[in-house]
Amino acid sequence: MEQKINQQNNFFYLTIALILLLMSSSLVHAISGGLLEYILQGFTALTFIICLMSLRFDKGWYRFLTSLACCWLVAILIRHLVGAQQLDAIMLVLMFAFFFGTFKSITKQILFTGHRVDSNKIIGSVALFLLLGLMWSIAYLLILEFSPESFTGMTDKPWGENFSRMAYFSFVTLTTLGYGDISPASPFSQSIVYMEAIAGVFYMAIVVASLVSSSQHNYNK
Repeated sequence: MEQKINQQNNFFYLTIALILLLMSSSLVHAISGGLLEYILQGFTALTFIICLMSLRFDKGWYRFLTSLACCWLVAILIRHLVGAQQLDAIMLVLMFAFFFGTFKSITKQILFTGHRVDSNKIIGSVALFLLLGLMWSIAYLLILEFSPESFTGMTDKPWGENFSRMAYFSFVTLTTLGYGDISPASPFSQSIVYMEAIAGVFYMAIVVASLVSSSQHNYNK
């Protein structure tokens, strides 16, 4: 696969991996909790690998993301060997940091670069949107780890079992749909939620401005 992933198609693979990760979380309703944990971790590890292969052209972020992925794998092993649930929060922090680094790397490559707008760049903007929703999902899961009563419509379960619901809530918030079946119940969670709604609105404006700017730049050439 590494030979197939290049700078002309890397965001296609990355976007597919993110979609598969988000879709895998829906298995919570069909698979028992023990198996679900391994499935989510497997899909997460696969997503990490594809992200690293897709972003290996950005050497600085590639080394940083590789270190985070290795730390996450070590935390997974210790979690299973020792059974310390306290490591769940550390795993979520490492996941957030990894996807944030991925977001920063993609942003540097596609937004306001002046390069020609192609299908890979457009798909990269989709990947950025998915990463936004995914990062906020992880942030909400972290809030639930320390304050389970922060959201109405949620129950106190391991983060893997709440991943699907939080991803759903995150993207509903990001697109400002606001169905209302899950809602923030504490001042802190409320502030995080409206920050995501603001980010969703501004993201659309920034991406459109970037693509138009790149198109005009190439047209003027």
